[in-house]
Amino acid sequence: MMATVTLKGIKKIYDNKVTAVHDFDLEIKDKEFIVLVGPSGCGKSTTLRMVAGLEEISEGELFIGDKKMNDVAPKDRDIAMVFQNYALYPHMTVYENMAFSLKLKKLAKDEIDKRVREAAGILDITEYLDRKPKALSGGQRQRVAIGRAIVREPQVFLMDEPLSNLDAKLRNQMRSEIIKLRQRINTTFIYVTHDQTEAMTLGDRIVIMKDGFIQQIGTPREVFEHPANLFVAGFIGMPQMNFFDDAELVKEGDTVKVKLQNALIVLDAEKSKALAAKMDGAAKKVVAGIRPVHIHLAENAGGHTMEGVVDVSEMMGSEIHLHVNAGGKDVVLVLATTDLPAAWRGGIPYGTTIHFSTSGDLIHLFDPETEENLITK
Repeated sequence: MMATVTLKGIKKIYDNKVTAVHDFDLEIKDKEFIVLVGPSGCGKSTTLRMVAGLEEISEGELFIGDKKMNDVAPKDRDIAMVFQNYALYPHMTVYENMAFSLKLKKLAKDEIDKRVREAAGILDITEYLDRKPKALSGGQRQRVAIGRAIVREPQVFLMDEPLSNLDAKLRNQMRSEIIKLRQRINTTFIYVTHDQTEAMTLGDRIVIMKDGFIQQIGTPREVFEHPANLFVAGFIGMPQMNFFDDAELVKEGDTVKVKLQNALIVLDAEKSKALAAKMDGAAKKVVAGIRPVHIHLAENAGGHTMEGVVDVSEMMGSEIHLHVNAGGKDVVLVLATTDLPAAWRGGIPYGTTIHFSTSGDLIHLFDPETEENLITK
């Protein structure tokens, strides 16, 4: 069966007239892994719960396959949901927890056994089948919760922040487990998280939300390289993108340059051409965004360099995160230690004056009024 999921103009309006989700349109392809990401309260979990049938849809239509699901009970939607708090039955063993929903469906005993053991094998929890949840670690419990969903062989998997209760190391490990799992059970996934690393590593496409509105839908690469607006640009990527609110575009013939403080940086031909067409000669105020990893040190001051004084130098092993004060503005640089002179590989001393620059094809430009990306794809 095809497990496409279609959300058409979905809205969630609560009794107090607060709209939690506005006009949500999304076409999820069969076997696609979609991640909904955004800060707390952006409507991502509410959207997932509407797909699950745990929240009523105020307006719009939901289809799974070609069947309209708005009024179908959760148990009849052929979905399985994994929550962040595992929700395991403490008095049952792992085996019983995983078999429970299949017993309710009155499946044959040997079919139940086959499915439970298969799922346990995929998740590497076979040795824990006779244990109770309290004897397991957080990561093992989360695997049981996922196993309980797998045995149902649903058309669509829904996951609501399944890793947020785990510590950092376990989270990383479980993230790669979910990627492997997806390759093995190949079904449609809708995954909710506030963690952009999870979104970038897991999603075929990412839906970035803010205040109940979709900001952008795209592949991890698209949202990283071409954020639709300032919010997406600041949300995706760690450390956060640097924003220069006082940047200006200057046109010289067919070439457009960005003026950042005293530096003039030539934009690449494609950006120049697109922007020159919109400019009427005068300098144009813009917000420029540059990712910390796209800034490099310059040996000497020049027409294309900015100057800053080192405030904080964080040694991260293979790279240094540098906070510099550039004309009263905090700018963050991520520098590979191998590129630095030996004396600076453990950190750059406080108060050191440095010169830095970037390349014109790595600058993002936004309209100060609308906050939209000036280069439309």
